[in-house]
Amino acid sequence: MQGLSIWHLLVIAVVFLVLFGKGKVSNLMGEVGKGVTAFKKGVQDGTQTADEAKTEEKDKV
Repeated sequence: MQGLSIWHLLVIAVVFLVLFGKGKVSNLMGEVGKGVTAFKKGVQDGTQTADEAKTEEKDKV
C-alpha cells in the first residue's frame, strides 16, 4: 500500500465539501486560523514569562 496521491486527496476534499458544504468549511477554516493564532500568542506569552522568571532569578543572586 502506497501513500496518498494527489487523486486521493482530491477525492477526500470533494467528499468533505459535499458533506459539510462551502459555508461550514469556510467557518471551520476561520476557527482553525483563530486557534493557531491563539496558540502562537500563548507560546509567545509563555516564553516571555519564562524569560522574565530567569531575569528575576539572576537579579536575586
